[in-house]
Amino acid sequence: MTTDTPPVCDYEGSDYRTRFWENQGRNYEDQVERLALRRLMPPTGRTLLEVGAGFGRLAQEYTGYDRVVLFDYSRSLLREAQEMWGDDPRFIYVAGDWYTMPFVDGLFDTLVQIRTIHHAADVPALFQQLGRVTRPCGDYILEFANKKNLKAMARYALRRQDWSPYTPEPIEFVELNFDFSPGWIKNELRTAGFTPSETLSVSHFRLPLLKKLVPTPLLAGLDGALQGTGRWWQLTPSIFVHSSAPPVGNTAVDDHFFACPLDATPLAHDWHNPQDLTCPTCQHRWAYRDGLYDFKAPMGQEG
Repeated sequence: MTTDTPPVCDYEGSDYRTRFWENQGRNYEDQVERLALRRLMPPTGRTLLEVGAGFGRLAQEYTGYDRVVLFDYSRSLLREAQEMWGDDPRFIYVAGDWYTMPFVDGLFDTLVQIRTIHHAADVPALFQQLGRVTRPCGDYILEFANKKNLKAMARYALRRQDWSPYTPEPIEFVELNFDFSPGWIKNELRTAGFTPSETLSVSHFRLPLLKKLVPTPLLAGLDGALQGTGRWWQLTPSIFVHSSAPPVGNTAVDDHFFACPLDATPLAHDWHNPQDLTCPTCQHRWAYRDGLYDFKAPMGQEG
């Protein structure tokens, strides 16, 4: 792979699923994020890409799509997704770097990115890649960690944090973990050619004591009723925004899907007999192993 791309947060071999989600008191977060996703995402389509799909937590929300690519940098998390969804022929498991995506231009009807852009060191570069692989008028549903939330404002007022929630630039509070200003995100989306539209404020009640005292379905329902206030203000820790790709641009032809991440050359591929892929231009080979397409690093070169 090229060495001049930004750093990527690597969850390879991590226990993210069990450490962060399963039996960790985050049923409320899971439910409110699903509510927001269902509100913004077209329910049906041909092709969907989930950027940073991890272990496939949200995969059941994509039943209306013909093909769903679960894309992540971590092979091990994608293997966990396979354990849950491997028998469903709609799902395609792809490991790779989101700054050099292994797909042809104009491929996807819908993009979904939830709880992952906070690891993006170069958001403009990522948005450029996403714009490249989206069909004209395609939909992009993005969730991001909100820098200007009520807790951050209170901590700043009480001098319990040094950084200001009111400045536009992202804040890296831990290495490769960023919070973003809603205005900054929308400006970068527009620069990349997207048109932001509906905005939702999500996770109004992300307080451990409140989640313990109030039944999750009730708390999630209340949050769902308040999510539409995002059109006026965004003060919650999580923000969802729907954007549309430009009405003009490249549209992938029917027999093109994967592209070499090194030079963007379309790769010949047989869905009925999947195997390693070779770039006809640079001759690098990319692995297909047990249902997983691996574009993190080439296997070598032919010839």
